[in-house]
Amino acid sequence: MKKAILSVMLLFAISIAASAQKFALIDTEYILEKIPAYQSANEQLQQATKKYQAEVEAVTKEAQKLFQDYQAKASTLSAEQKTKQEDAIVAKEKQAAELRRTYFGPEGEMAKMQEQLIAPIQDQIYEAVKELSQLHGYDLVVDRASATGVIFANPRIDISDEVLRKLGYSN
Repeated sequence: MKKAILSVMLLFAISIAASAQKFALIDTEYILEKIPAYQSANEQLQQATKKYQAEVEAVTKEAQKLFQDYQAKASTLSAEQKTKQEDAIVAKEKQAAELRRTYFGPEGEMAKMQEQLIAPIQDQIYEAVKELSQLHGYDLVVDRASATGVIFANPRIDISDEVLRKLGYSN
């Protein structure tokens, strides 16, 4: 009996503590689509991606062409010629892989470009959210765009427009 009463009192205390917290919600996708600098940065990233992808595909096609030529002539080649052409194919495939890593790897050109173009905008959003959280006393701000666990959120707690105003973008 004492455990049941203690459990009820503990649940009551937890519910009081939980109800004292203030929550807010933002939608970073919505915020980012309203920021012209983000749109420009995103276009630059897309153009660079197309350019780099075309370069990687060109080298890959060269490797495929070398392989097809090798297959067509393999029966007429000497062992030394086969080895030489196989080495050329492997070298071209390595070149394509290296180019792909240089452009699209974790420390590649695209990652650097994204860090240079997108990170400052994300930092501004973070600082605006932080200031608004401190101003309004929010204990938790959840991002609707990245929080897959959010099934429903009352629009009343969405402060995305407030973040945009804080950043100087009115809607």
